[in-house]
Amino acid sequence: MNAVHLRRIDPARNMHRFYRLDLQPDLYGGGAHRRTVAELYDSEALATDALQRHAERKRRRGYAG
Repeated sequence: MNAVHLRRIDPARNMHRFYRLDLQPDLYGGGAHRRTVAELYDSEALATDALQRHAERKRRRGYAG
């Protein structure tokens, strides 16, 4: 699955936000840098399901992509 790019722009509220959701293999034991969140799953299928749920949640909050 390719990365999911979502944006929410609302000039009236001075809002310009984005999210990028993607799947990455765990090569170095996980970790987080800056505003990155790493969630580990036991299989690629579980990770794909979680990614789709996160993307749908963001779309319901006004993000598009």
